[in-house]
Amino acid sequence: MFCNDRGMIRINTNTPVHETEERYLNPNDIILPVGYRIEVYMSGLNEPSCMTFTQTGELYIAETELTTGKNQVLRIRDQKAEFIASGFISPITGLNSTDDEIYVSHKCHISVIKADRSVQELIGGLLGNGDYGSSNVAFGNDGKMYWGQGTVTNSGVVGTDNQWLPNCANLCDEPGSYVILNGQNFTSPNILANPNEIVYTGAFSPFGVFNREYEMRKGFVKASGSILRSNLDGSEMELVAWGLRHPSHIAFDSNYRLFTANQGFDERGSRPIVNAPDEFVQVTAGTWYGWPDFAGGEPITSARFRPEGGVQPDFLMTNHPNIPPRPHVNFPSNSGIMGFDFNYNRRFGPYGDVYIAEYGVENIPISDDITPFAGFGHRVSRIDMTTRGITTFAINKSGFPAIITGEGGFERPCDVRFGPDGALYVLDYGTVTQGYPSKYVPNSGVLWRIISET
Repeated sequence: MFCNDRGMIRINTNTPVHETEERYLNPNDIILPVGYRIEVYMSGLNEPSCMTFTQTGELYIAETELTTGKNQVLRIRDQKAEFIASGFISPITGLNSTDDEIYVSHKCHISVIKADRSVQELIGGLLGNGDYGSSNVAFGNDGKMYWGQGTVTNSGVVGTDNQWLPNCANLCDEPGSYVILNGQNFTSPNILANPNEIVYTGAFSPFGVFNREYEMRKGFVKASGSILRSNLDGSEMELVAWGLRHPSHIAFDSNYRLFTANQGFDERGSRPIVNAPDEFVQVTAGTWYGWPDFAGGEPITSARFRPEGGVQPDFLMTNHPNIPPRPHVNFPSNSGIMGFDFNYNRRFGPYGDVYIAEYGVENIPISDDITPFAGFGHRVSRIDMTTRGITTFAINKSGFPAIITGEGGFERPCDVRFGPDGALYVLDYGTVTQGYPSKYVPNSGVLWRIISET
């Protein structure tokens, strides 16, 4: 089941590029390893979410204004933005390119911008109206395009934490294979009719629909928390793997091994889970990766996942398709790992290592004790692909986003890419409005460039 707002993609070739609004920026407030320097490459971007370099070295950036619904794809030339296309269904969650075409992942859809700037819808009807949408597409050596599809809910159960519920009352997660449910149900106030009424909701079911013991659900190709693939024109869609909560970005390495940044459970909803790591996962076809019953390769029945003063999470499924493999590496809970890239320039750093953006959490209190939020997020990290160690590569001196301390460094790194000049480009989503953690200050997005001076 899914709620879909599929519609014709409208092209507006006259949309103006936004005006620039000043944000205090100071590259000296960012700490880097010895031998590197960082600079502001471009400022004044409006909620930039993702980017891609083409094979000819041209840079494209997507702006996705969640607060207004406006969005556009820009080409960056000589540090100036040129409008390319708009009319996508917000948010835009991924960009990639092949030849002279730009592939755009946006709500429930994947589209392609042609060389003449026309936009063609390739795929619709994805489970993008829930909590998480689609990742960027990546191109395999089999001639297929691959992408990640996020889950509808946090942990498999629709609840009052799902803000989309009033508009998509029949929406729920769909498994990637036949599953048998254990009959566990969760109580919620009936926010769709009478808040004084209690309803019971089961796993993989719409809000207010309860599970019976040993109830079965069939598998779907367009499954929640999955890796999908198709031909480049969107035909012959196949399920590659599932059991991933939020595969926010995917990429093949030089050996065509597929990796994804997968964001872990939150402590929210009818089935809250704490201490769930974010995962950097090597994807193998035909594999289930544990969602909604495992986190970081461990069963959620482990005591470490029990909220303080809360209920110990139990399995939702009685038949797990396989023992989920351990992630390549685990990041601390709430790191918010997003865009990443492989380094194949020995002058920049170790060959084959991964540099990854950590978006962090949005609702950090500004006036209260922020100590619990230290040690994760709001930085760029490096993964040693040989030892599987994680080190911080670029971070504000305080370790927090600039809005907390008044620094001129990072706010919310959301994507990284190596450019044709060998530098690492870091896309910074922008500054949140104080008191409104999901509302961003217009034109506060920044593109940083990190250069190796060795």
